[in-house]
Amino acid sequence: MRRQRDFRVRQIRRVYNREEEKFTFNISYETHTELTPRSLVVAEAFGLGIDETQKFKVLDAELKIGPRDIVYITGDSGSGKSVLLRAIRADLGEEAIDLSEVAVDMEKPLIETVGATVEEGLELLSRVGLNDAFLFLRTYSQLSDGQKYRYRIAKLIESGKQWWLMDEFAACLDRDTAKIIAFNLQKIARQQGKAVIAATTHSDLQEDLKPSVLIRKRYGEEIQISYYPNEAASECSLTREMRVEEGTKEDWQKLSSFHYRGHKVAVPRKIFRLVRGDELCGVIVYSYPPPTCYGRRMVLPRMTIQELNKQLSIINRVVIHPKYRTIGLGAKLIRETLPLAGTPYVEMIAVMAKYSPFAEKAGLRKVAEQQTVKSVSAVSEALLGLGFDLQLLGSERYVTGKLANLTAQQLEKLKCAFGKCAHPRFKKEFAISRHRPFGKTSDYVESLRNADFLKITKLVRLTGMLSQTKVYLFWSSELAKAG
Repeated sequence: MRRQRDFRVRQIRRVYNREEEKFTFNISYETHTELTPRSLVVAEAFGLGIDETQKFKVLDAELKIGPRDIVYITGDSGSGKSVLLRAIRADLGEEAIDLSEVAVDMEKPLIETVGATVEEGLELLSRVGLNDAFLFLRTYSQLSDGQKYRYRIAKLIESGKQWWLMDEFAACLDRDTAKIIAFNLQKIARQQGKAVIAATTHSDLQEDLKPSVLIRKRYGEEIQISYYPNEAASECSLTREMRVEEGTKEDWQKLSSFHYRGHKVAVPRKIFRLVRGDELCGVIVYSYPPPTCYGRRMVLPRMTIQELNKQLSIINRVVIHPKYRTIGLGAKLIRETLPLAGTPYVEMIAVMAKYSPFAEKAGLRKVAEQQTVKSVSAVSEALLGLGFDLQLLGSERYVTGKLANLTAQQLEKLKCAFGKCAHPRFKKEFAISRHRPFGKTSDYVESLRNADFLKITKLVRLTGMLSQTKVYLFWSSELAKAG
């Protein structure tokens, strides 16, 4: 009967109050409908005037919003939320960006589309929960809906705009994921000193988004505006539903595919799991320490391997289900299990700790950062001389392809380089007795001469891992009690 309604802003005036550090938006708008001949017949039949049928006042309100506020607009479909958001967006101009305006490259790996450098890109992606080595190399088109939403938020951060606007906020996501993204969004925006204005029909995000301005928009002119202190939510609402308990190796195996390193772990000392109801959300694996470790001498005296096993545990793996990342669960899992590890000292060696300080938040102390293992440098140089790209050593397909093209003489040269580097992690691959998991140097050198293709492939990939920049972290029960 009617053509599509056209929401027309009749007036929007923004005034800055320096004392309150707020903008006052005085907004008034109405709908305008162009009537068709059939509409006129109906209007005449019911005795309606032309003006009455054409114009409906939707809003006449004053909003006080600061450039660091978190604004949550909720209400029924068709109540005018999107119109309000568009009116504010139009007034803010170049100061703002809408989530729908984010440019996306569908085919390039994520790490090539965010940040000016690799380090900056890793930091941005990690901040929004895309902190998985496999995800860094995926394209946008390969992501789930929740991951796509997280990626777009990373691009909002990168834009540098002061105001982040989002219509139909998290509407297409399951409610657990929506709450997690709402919690992360407010946390990041507040850390960055940015404003968020999010509109959605869903009213279940208030606790996690923790808005400083809550707007409930109903049909017609009815609107309810509430103001709250601009304080960050301390934890995601889902976290309170989770508990830490002792786990098994089967728990690790269920989540191992989500970890960027190998699925096999050394003989575990203790395993704990994080669960929500009957859902497995995370796992931490404590193992016996290696005989040597960069950074350890800065915090502990020299010990025999027997003493180390009694006094020290190493956090071998920490993995959180991708759905639940960036709401502090890694820190929760570490913090609550450190006193349960069974040893007075715990160490952790991590690559991701460079980009995400979750271990430090859990109570571990950053002791040292190792750029590269010196004893492995000679192997890296040998690989470079044989035409290997050191950045691709983590790819099994790449390594096997390169090794297959080496001559017998070149392969012997590579074995010789490995033989001169008796790194404990290399020796472990040739250990004969389970009672000496890191083997003997003489056994390693002897076994290396007859090593098969698969063993050499493993050693080359280990070289890539050992060449990464790692952070050494340490925890002491004594210091924890004192602190």
